[in-house]
Amino acid sequence: MQRTDFGDMACSIARTLAVAGEPWSPLIIRDVWVGLRRFDELQRDLGISRKVLTERLAWLVGQGVLERRQYSDRPPRHEYALTPKGLELTEVLMAITTWGDRWTAGAAGPPVLLRHRGCGEHVHAEVRCSHCGEPLHGDDVEVEAGPGARQPSASRARANA
Repeated sequence: MQRTDFGDMACSIARTLAVAGEPWSPLIIRDVWVGLRRFDELQRDLGISRKVLTERLAWLVGQGVLERRQYSDRPPRHEYALTPKGLELTEVLMAITTWGDRWTAGAAGPPVLLRHRGCGEHVHAEVRCSHCGEPLHGDDVEVEAGPGARQPSASRARANA
């Protein structure tokens, strides 16, 4: 079955999903973020087939999320590291973790805790207004068309007027 190409949509969520929305991709990014950088480590931790892992790693490297670094000449072996683009995606993963801890962890509680290196405290991700610093929730925000929005054709605009 052919999947929809979300990368062509005029939507930042869809375009992000085109890069990292395939189910294995966020888990690979997570593993590299926490220090599993070699193919065999990733494959063992995820239980993913070698073929799928090879495809996903190549995709994430091609998208500029991961970089491939050689760590051995004989035999040639590589490990993976987050690029600045990939490191910024970990902020999205932290927000997903916060949601998952709240809604899916169950009685056992969260499977991992996040500790802020700066202050040493356990933390959870919060989305805040970049202007005033207040927490942002879905019902606090109005969505408006931005400069990159697709403009309706003139004939369709006239028909809707």
